[in-house]
Parts: sequence; C-alpha cells; structure tokens
Amino acid sequence: MSSPALSPMKKPWVVIACAAFIVTLAMGVRQSFGLFLPQMSVDIGISRSDFGLAMALQNLLFGLVQPFVGALADKHGAGRVVLGGALLYALGLIGAAFATDAIGLHISFGIFIGMAQSATTFVVVLGAVGRVVSPEKRSSAFGIVTAGGSLGQFLVVPLASMLLGDVGYHQTLWIMAGLVALCGLLAIGVAGRTDGGPGVAAEAEQTAREALREAGVHRGFWLLNAGFFVCGFHIAFIATHLPAYLDDKGLGIGIGAQVLALVGLFNILGSYIFGRAGDVLRQKYVLSGLYVARAAVIALFLFLPLTHASALLFAGAMGFLWLGTVPLTSGIVGRIFGIRHLSMLYGIVFLSHQVGSFFGAWMAGLIFDATGSYNFAWGISIALGLFAGLVHLPIADAPVRRLQPA
Repeated sequence: MSSPALSPMKKPWVVIACAAFIVTLAMGVRQSFGLFLPQMSVDIGISRSDFGLAMALQNLLFGLVQPFVGALADKHGAGRVVLGGALLYALGLIGAAFATDAIGLHISFGIFIGMAQSATTFVVVLGAVGRVVSPEKRSSAFGIVTAGGSLGQFLVVPLASMLLGDVGYHQTLWIMAGLVALCGLLAIGVAGRTDGGPGVAAEAEQTAREALREAGVHRGFWLLNAGFFVCGFHIAFIATHLPAYLDDKGLGIGIGAQVLALVGLFNILGSYIFGRAGDVLRQKYVLSGLYVARAAVIALFLFLPLTHASALLFAGAMGFLWLGTVPLTSGIVGRIFGIRHLSMLYGIVFLSHQVGSFFGAWMAGLIFDATGSYNFAWGISIALGLFAGLVHLPIADAPVRRLQPA
C-alpha cells in the first residue's frame, strides 16, 4: 500500500523549515570532515591520499545511490528516507571512531556515510519542498533550503574544531553522530507523499521509466550533468584539502576551521541570492556566470600573496559562490521536466556532482603525494570553472511539451 499523501494542513513553511534544518545538520557535519585529516592520519597511520580516498568514496557513494533514493522518496515520501539515512549516518560516524586502518575508514567514512548522505541532503528534501510551493517561488524556496547547508557549515565546523582540540577526534565523532540523529526527528516535517499541490498540479501523469527516457534524450540534461561535475570537484577539493594547504603554507591548522566556517556564512547569503535570481533571470545564464566567477576567484587567490587576510577573503568569495549552483541546477531540472520525478532526475544530475567530488577529494591528494604541492590541482579547478561556464549556455531550458500549462 502506498503511503498517504502529504496532509493539506502541513504548511509549505513547515516543510521548508524542516528541510532546511535537516540539511543544516547533515551538511554541517559533512563539511567538517576535512578538519579530521591531521589527527586521524597520524593516529591511524594513513597518508593524505588514504584519507582523501575515504572522502572520495563517500562522495561517490553519495552520488551513486542518489537516483534510487530519490525514486524511493518520490514514491514513498521523503520522511521515511530521511529517517533511515539519519540512522545510517550516525552508524558511519561511530564506525569511523573505531577505525584502526585505512580499510575501516573507507567503510565507515566512505561507504556508510556516503550512502547516508544521499538520504539526508538536497535531493530528497528538495523534492518534498518542490511539491508544496508554486513554480514561480520554487527557486527561492530551494535557495532557502540550500542556505541551511551553509548555516550548518558555519555552526558545526567551528564546533568540530573546538571539540577536536578539547576532546580529540574519537569523542567528536560521537557528538557528530548525535547531531545527525536529530535529522530523524525532523523527518516528520517532510513526511508523506504529495500527489497534488501547487508543485505538481499542472503536470501530466508520467511513470518513472517515461521520465528517465524523456531526460535521456534531452541534451540539456547531460549538459547539466557536465556542469555539476565541476561543482562537485571544486567543493570536495576545497573542503577536503584547503585546511591542509593553508597549514602547509605556514598559516596553521586553526585557520582551516575559520575559512570553512566563513565559506558557510557567506553561502547563506549566496544561496538565497542565487535562488532569488533564479526566479527572475534565466537560470542557465546565472549558472554560467557563477562558474566563471569561481575560476576568477581561484586565480586571484593564487596570484596574490598568501596571508591570513587573503585566505579569509578567498573563503568569503568562494562561500558566496559555494552552493548557489544547487537551487539553480535543481530549478532547471524542475523547469524542464517538472516536479513529479524531480528527486530521481535531480539525483542523476547529483550523481555527476559526486563523481566530480570523488576526483576533487582523491585526485588532489594523489597530486600532493606525487608532487608535494597542490598547484596542479588548483590549475585544474580554474580550467574546469571556465569549462562549466561554457556548457550551460546552449541548454534548451523550456518546459517539455508534455507539461500542461498551469
């Protein structure tokens, strides 16, 4: 028996608020993982590439299971999926606290947490939000939820840094497990399956197989995949390796928490502004400009002398551009293909994002181990930003004819 439709008494702001807080906790803990690298690599006796591989596996699994998790959320509701993901997330963090070698870290930090994140972050909850808001307000609502991930980064990263200094990484992982378990309670707010409402009322009936076939022959869908690959590479590389890069340059490990927190703070503003921009401007053009701006910011960061101030300025600028891609990319998917199968289709695009994250986290570690420097990885990031700026321009973003007018 299918789950009941979302209650008409559940207000859109309730769904948006619960979705935002779920992302706040899940993404906030996730963005703190780079801070664990120094302690865990020494205590467990692993290299940076070993740690980077664990993060790469996490990002890859995060993406690989995303379309299937999204399809489950489309069919049975986001609440059940978030609850299961929260429990697996907590289990993975506890398992990482007991890891004694690279294999244990790859299983706990990599596989368990990667699968759990697919059920507790953007793809699942944005599908729930998209069903309760009207199309003209959808990008703004997505921006608010995305900003929740940045709020988590701003709040949780400094907390993790403080705990790592006070109690060590074992106890810190247990505390992080308690935080992500709270997502299970917040799942009540996004529970239920919506078959009607302003987000889907105008759409014709369509099976999941038909939706996949439709997206598979749409060139714009694959261009979105190419662009989101770049976003994943940028975010995973910077979140995983920037603290160590700054420490290598003599600024100390403490600044790593500062820059990651600042990225989160500025992305609260950036996610909301880019979400609002997606309601009034062509989303593909805003996306193109965002990626070119990322390339310019990275190039400027490398060109200027590295100081504490320049690192903070870089964090603020990249933070503003950090996750503004999420409401815009998901908004284009919803605009072209509709909301009924948004979680599944956006899950496929997000898979490309996570493949990029895999290479951003792992390959940068390999480059450092081979050359003793991150310079080549920074150069790749600039080139990819320019590439992504170009591939969004030819996307045909008009709704497919299958959709009926509202």
